[in-house]
Amino acid sequence: MRASQPLRVPVGADAGRWSTFHGEKTLVVAARTVTSTVRVLECLPALLRGDARVTVVFAHDPTSAFGDGVLELLHDAGCRIIPWAQVRQAEPDLILTASENIDVPEGHCPVLVLPHGIGFQKQVPDSRGPRDRLSGVVPDSLLASGRAWLAISHPSQEEQLLTSHPKAAGRTLLVGDPCYDELLVSAGRADTYRQALGVPAGHRLVVLSSTWGRTSLIGQDPDLAARILAALPYDEFRVAAIVHPNVWSGHGSWQIRNLLAPALEAGLMLIPHIHAWRPALVAADVVVGDHGSVTLYGAALGKPVLLGAFGSEAVDGTAAAELGRAAPRLNALGNVREQISSALAGQAPDRFAAIAAGAFDRPGQALARLRTALYRLLDLTEPMSAPPPALYLGEPEATGAEVTAWTVISTVSPSADPDTVTVRRRPAAVAPYGDVNRNEDETVGRFRHLVCDERERDRRLVESASVLLRGAPVPSSAAALRWIEDALERLPGCRLAATALSGGGCLVGLRDGRIVEVSTSGPPTAPGPAAAVVYSLLRAAAPLDGVLVTLRIGARDEDVALRLRAPSPGRGTV
Repeated sequence: MRASQPLRVPVGADAGRWSTFHGEKTLVVAARTVTSTVRVLECLPALLRGDARVTVVFAHDPTSAFGDGVLELLHDAGCRIIPWAQVRQAEPDLILTASENIDVPEGHCPVLVLPHGIGFQKQVPDSRGPRDRLSGVVPDSLLASGRAWLAISHPSQEEQLLTSHPKAAGRTLLVGDPCYDELLVSAGRADTYRQALGVPAGHRLVVLSSTWGRTSLIGQDPDLAARILAALPYDEFRVAAIVHPNVWSGHGSWQIRNLLAPALEAGLMLIPHIHAWRPALVAADVVVGDHGSVTLYGAALGKPVLLGAFGSEAVDGTAAAELGRAAPRLNALGNVREQISSALAGQAPDRFAAIAAGAFDRPGQALARLRTALYRLLDLTEPMSAPPPALYLGEPEATGAEVTAWTVISTVSPSADPDTVTVRRRPAAVAPYGDVNRNEDETVGRFRHLVCDERERDRRLVESASVLLRGAPVPSSAAALRWIEDALERLPGCRLAATALSGGGCLVGLRDGRIVEVSTSGPPTAPGPAAAVVYSLLRAAAPLDGVLVTLRIGARDEDVALRLRAPSPGRGTV
């Protein structure tokens, strides 16, 4: 639609003839970047809930370097959209935005600027010139006009602004942080969100948090996710990544997924960047982050934090800079598992409480205070209804790919009663990043082997596997035996083939023709752990018939019973 065309419903000179709802005031939301647009979409419904007096339209400003995805976001949300060039024709009573970099049209209506992060904590490139500027602050000319109001989350931010932008004097509104309040409301649902993400019970969730730019976590160390996955046992940990919307908008999902391909194949959960990052952060057991707001939110929630990167653009005196001094650094070339385990065990929930207190004023009241400010700027009486509801965050969707190949380190301890087989699995897709795993070469009683599910797509891995697993349980022993015989015939380098039975238990076939029936005391699982027990005992020249061993995998121990199945008539060595 060209700027010269007339506006249509619900705004414009002729809108009254066609509109169903006749609002008293018009609120225009400036939508310039995905980050800033999402922030408004997340809080505005609660502010105007059930009030027909306010007509809302979204004006798309296409001038940002990170504008890709804004229109799709607005369309998906069902927003009424007008071009930015037609904002004046809409005759707004208030412009609401979480982007400080909009070109506000001439007029008299106030402009309310919400933060899209935590305060004014970062220097960013200025799109108006070659220098950097303080993120979150509108141009001095707009401050001087008396139209701009900057919502802040803590009184210290006003003091900071007065030092760097004296014209901001009297132009701030202390409201708190609605996003932080939502996180706090949902903090008790961490287990629910972990389950929704597909994190198995007893596993710990490591969340990687990256802002944008070359000094960000992903910009400085794109391989970090793969190295962490290579370092952490698969049966004890899951890993998720929250990547700033500017990275998605600036580079596209294809580039991000291609860059993270080894980690994604190893089960990395790449969290959708619009709304799902919030429940994913609540679900985290530990956060590995940088100088972005998500890391600070995690610290404020009491999560253990390790800094994998921290950019020099963090502004001194801010909560983000304080976190940079207080949080321990992750040495990605050291023992990653030990550092993460140490953070989980040793960081007290209140370690960063003082930093959080310096970033968020009166938690739990932000939406109510923001609604009061919004209606005052609209020159409307605030509704007499109850304060905006404190809603739980929605459950996230599981995003991680199923892992289909593992490098397995197993140890047989025959001195225990019964014998104990300890199994540690790591995704094979990140094996090239696993040189940080020390002391895992084969020795007496310790074995390394490659295991593949038959659904694994990398032919080289399948043909190199010592153990092949069937992807789904089979309905009968006869069907299992047929599959085992076929698998070992197709893959002459494979030593074992294993499948679960629908009724419980597993059958493991050896290349010499023996069939081992395996049953475990735990809940039914995929055949991988059972096959690892058989493989380990085979390599240790231990008995396989009438044997009871303890399987130690992750944080659990299970009893595993093995017995040799009588050979079928006419069956010989495969």
